[in-house]
Amino acid sequence: MKISHIAVFVSDLEKSKAFYEHYFGGIAGEKYHNANTGLQTYFISFGGDVRLELMYSPLKIQHTALNTMGYAHIAFSVGSRAEVDELTERIKLEGYTIASAPRVTGDGYYESVALDPDGNCIEITE
Repeated sequence: MKISHIAVFVSDLEKSKAFYEHYFGGIAGEKYHNANTGLQTYFISFGGDVRLELMYSPLKIQHTALNTMGYAHIAFSVGSRAEVDELTERIKLEGYTIASAPRVTGDGYYESVALDPDGNCIEITE
């Protein structure tokens, strides 16, 4: 058994797709659009088996996952501490929020946390 994909609702599908492609090397599949419900989605692949499904629905009440039960973050391993630092700085310089600067955590991981266009936490690890 394995995880197939993780889905997250977003407020701007194209902006979120561009974020994950630009910063994390994601490759989007074809856009799905259900004309009856308005649901639109992209599956984003990152070179492995697990995909991220970005979902937009005009009927979905948007909310932040912070301080709620459920989704906490997505973690991307970039290969080294230098790459964590470089990507974090690039994301910051291009106007996104860095919730936590690069650091060694209490359990020994080197990571930072950036927020995607909807404020979802993206952990960047070595």
